[in-house]
Amino acid sequence: MSETTATGEATTAAGGPRGAGPFSPFERMVAWRYLRSRRKDTVISVISMISFTGIMLGVATLIIVMAVMNGFRAELLSRILGVNGHLIVQPVDRSFDDYAEVAARINGVPGVRYAIPLVDGQVLATGHAINGTGALVRGIREDDITRLDFVAQNIRQGSLVGFATGEGVAIGKRMADALALSVGDGIQLVAPEGDVTPFGVTPRQKIYPVTAIFEIGMSEIDGAIIYMPLEEAQLFFNSEGIVQKLEVFVDDPDAVDTLRGPVEAAAARQVYLTDWRQSNRTFFATLQVERNVMFMILTMIVLVAALNIISGLIMLVKDKGRDIAILRTMGATSGAVMRIFMMTGAAIGITGTIAGVVLGVVVCLNVESIRQFFSWLSGTTLFDPEFYFLSQLPAKMDASETISVVLMALTLSFLATLFPAWRAARLDPVEALRYE
Repeated sequence: MSETTATGEATTAAGGPRGAGPFSPFERMVAWRYLRSRRKDTVISVISMISFTGIMLGVATLIIVMAVMNGFRAELLSRILGVNGHLIVQPVDRSFDDYAEVAARINGVPGVRYAIPLVDGQVLATGHAINGTGALVRGIREDDITRLDFVAQNIRQGSLVGFATGEGVAIGKRMADALALSVGDGIQLVAPEGDVTPFGVTPRQKIYPVTAIFEIGMSEIDGAIIYMPLEEAQLFFNSEGIVQKLEVFVDDPDAVDTLRGPVEAAAARQVYLTDWRQSNRTFFATLQVERNVMFMILTMIVLVAALNIISGLIMLVKDKGRDIAILRTMGATSGAVMRIFMMTGAAIGITGTIAGVVLGVVVCLNVESIRQFFSWLSGTTLFDPEFYFLSQLPAKMDASETISVVLMALTLSFLATLFPAWRAARLDPVEALRYE
């Protein structure tokens, strides 16, 4: 023998719902009915939609921001390490006049790709434009500059063929645009340390033809680096026969510590070693701090959405007090009532999280197109390379981080359901029916 409850579900003669048990079809059916919008439950439905939207946007924003910051760091790291050595070798006791022999010995160390002798010097560069710009001249051998893939494989104009035999220089595209230069034009370089005269040291200046224009995609390099043949740089900076340093490129930049000893031993002279992490410590530490702070701030969005779940379920419990009382009198246990409201809240959290992951992945896969669209829509340059170093907005999703965001959102959503569900389970059916 059976009868029907206020919710329309058949019950057994003993008074309990058919199929009662942990997350039974009866409990799922009631939870689903409570999620559906009805005219008198408009406020509750609006709160549920706000909670869903908040969790979706919170999860999506977290995924997008973390992916962009990961991509930003990875792109910067690859470009910085693509043109700068992983290990810098500088002389201590005397000038680096035996750099060719030292470089050859270091090249033989297992794990080292190549060692590049460099002459560095600050100059003022001027072209057809009215204003000049500060630049860093890097004297480098022709064989070595062809090893720098980020430079050799990103030549936009001209060529590096015969780089060492002529007096031409290679400059970045941003510098070429700033100085209104193209291949074949002359760029005037002025160095503060020049010739010694009876009237003191006079700045040295010379005009060099531009033989190649490269574009790495990092504004600091494209707008400030000039590559010059090594012998010509030695003459220009009064460093005949010597270099300032050797830049060593290794197979695994993260394992550079293991190569410090072998490289120092191969140098066979007193040298001072600096690795890429020391040279860029402040920069990458700042990125890490910013990334952690952004994660904490954006987590608040998900937390606010979880609090909305609490408020929505509390209002739902208050509104459904009579239904809960009838269910209890017909045999539903307090555990069944608690599971019904937990499923109601969890459904909002789970669907919101899934929608957030989908939205976040779609945006990450199309982030550069979206940036260009909003730049066109607003008429301004979003993510200006002048300030953000990179010419494109990168995004690199990390599976472990995405899983962490999903687990965090689901955990907050589940915790948000506990208190309202506990209140519903403790509702006294007699008191609920008395005040209806």
